[in-house]
Amino acid sequence: MKSIETIATVTKDGKITAQLPLDIAEGEHKVVIVIDEKLLTEKTENKEKKAHLKFYAYPVGLVSESLTFRREDLYTND
Repeated sequence: MKSIETIATVTKDGKITAQLPLDIAEGEHKVVIVIDEKLLTEKTENKEKKAHLKFYAYPVGLVSESLTFRREDLYTND
């Protein structure tokens, strides 16, 4: 007995198609199918709602807060 985890495609008429490893012999096999509905809803939600990344600046004391990084402060006229 082998346990295989793969993604299967189910058509409107109830037929299922799945890709199996090549070491499975051709012919009829007794199989157990478990439908993970959570996986389907997560995929749909992830496609619809992609959260934007938010970056925040946290003072860690490496530079003084009065220091700026304007071009005039970084470069001289030389």
